[in-house]
Amino acid sequence: MTAKPENNILAIRPATPDDVPTIYSFILELAEYERLRHIVTATETDIREALFSRPPVAEALLAFHEGQPVGFALFFRSFSTFVGRPGLYLEDIYVKPEMRGKGIGRALLVRLAKIAQERRCGRMEWSVLDWNRPAIDFYKNLGAESLNEWTVFRLSGDNLNALADETAP
Repeated sequence: MTAKPENNILAIRPATPDDVPTIYSFILELAEYERLRHIVTATETDIREALFSRPPVAEALLAFHEGQPVGFALFFRSFSTFVGRPGLYLEDIYVKPEMRGKGIGRALLVRLAKIAQERRCGRMEWSVLDWNRPAIDFYKNLGAESLNEWTVFRLSGDNLNALADETAP
């Protein structure tokens, strides 16, 4: 049985500029959990600019349990040429370890699904590390499908710069 949050103690709302230090703290906690802290170069200023510039490049939701921040979801708009509609890409979702199993992650995803519906998105997508079995099981329990036939590629840093510096024909 899936845990359902008690509405009187759980609140989810869009992030405000005052929430940036909390969001940044959650990003660092998530990076530690994912064993990727060494690659984090983002600063609070970067997060503030991404979320609150005009136009913003991403959005965030914060989850509160009994008034205390306990998790977040950061997402942005994508587009599917095959579906011909926008999509919602979930970059990060995080719930403090001691608060897991209380329905908070599910509540964040429910809110994101509602946002996707309101915006006429054709789908919602995200990535998960292949070793993160608890997350994989959680997502499958929601009805999410693993796209095992797809491989994610990333071009960044010096390699991105080198490609950008090439002269296009």
